[in-house]
Amino acid sequence: MITIAVTNQKGGVGKTTCCVNLSAELGRLGHRVLVVDTDPQGNCSSGLGHDRESSPKSLYDILIDGSEIQDVVVETPWEGVSLVPANINLAGAEVELSSAISRESRLKGSLSTVEDLYDIAIVDCPPSLGLLTVNALVAAKRLLIPIQCEYYALEGVGQLARTVDLVRQYLNPNLNMDGIVLTMFDSRTRLANDVVAEVREGFGEAAFDTLIPRNVTLSEAPSYGKPISYYQENCKGALAYRELAREVEGRWLREDL
Repeated sequence: MITIAVTNQKGGVGKTTCCVNLSAELGRLGHRVLVVDTDPQGNCSSGLGHDRESSPKSLYDILIDGSEIQDVVVETPWEGVSLVPANINLAGAEVELSSAISRESRLKGSLSTVEDLYDIAIVDCPPSLGLLTVNALVAAKRLLIPIQCEYYALEGVGQLARTVDLVRQYLNPNLNMDGIVLTMFDSRTRLANDVVAEVREGFGEAAFDTLIPRNVTLSEAPSYGKPISYYQENCKGALAYRELAREVEGRWLREDL
């Protein structure tokens, strides 16, 4: 199983949208996908159609109470996609983990028990660099960083890179910061095209070719609890995530699975 952490300490860049829609498209490609929601807001869980009131357990029970991951996983309506949901209890997990033994590697330990059940684990991170995100970085092999095609696009990426270097040095030498995905792209604006050029110049081959467009339908789908391909299959946003899934599959999955 390959674990991909989707992270950027800057909020509003499309992390959760990437997790929901990339996982759905990879599932449609035939992969067994486990989505792990580490954000106390639980937007990834609700975006996959999960009613947070319907299951008593969440990632909190795994990290803090030592619950088995199999006892927390719920199945989604979407082909090939399972979910470890989040709820508001996770808001206190940062404080409770601060004095816990193996506090940085609890998620990694839990995921290791289901390696044979899934091909891919995709971890949605909160917009911070606290212990929940560090747990995701320690568990992951690949790092997917959404960057919006707007002013201040690279804000926070430098600090994330420093955190990744520390995690790689002390906790996870196998972590690769090699996946940049450009989101909210509007080809009509000079600014968006300038950001694309700047990111590709700065990150080279780490930047995916697929550009995720600014698309109203992408914004609507979460309110229905559906990934974009199950909401409006042939809209621009759905086609873009389909292409991104193929690119992720070709770049990472065929190499690692």
